[in-house]
Amino acid sequence: MSVTDAQLAQAQDDIEIFTNRIYTDTPRIRTRDLYWLGRAVARQAAWLTGQYGLETRLDATQIQQDQVSTTLAGDGLVLAPMAARALRKVSWMRSRTVHIRSAIEGAGPIVGDALTYGSDDHMVWAPYTGGP
Repeated sequence: MSVTDAQLAQAQDDIEIFTNRIYTDTPRIRTRDLYWLGRAVARQAAWLTGQYGLETRLDATQIQQDQVSTTLAGDGLVLAPMAARALRKVSWMRSRTVHIRSAIEGAGPIVGDALTYGSDDHMVWAPYTGGP
């Protein structure tokens, strides 16, 4: 498949928008993440060649025409499926687990919801020292 320089530049712009990272940040990005970003740009560029009117599409999750309906997941109208899959492998695009110490672990009593800013003053915090 042949891709023009303009399509490659547009694919790069698209991936920058979705990842919140720009090309000039390359020195600060890990090698593994650069690998997946490169794959995402390549897949996006190849996908762009078959997309008509991409710049003028509306943001929609469901489309219905002539009694046929389809539902798209996420950014399916503007992001290539394989590019989206590559972006899920980039370190800052993955979900993360946050461990909150409980009173049983010695963090003291939890007052209210530990995930709200309003309870910060009631939480006891200490840096992790590597112990159990």
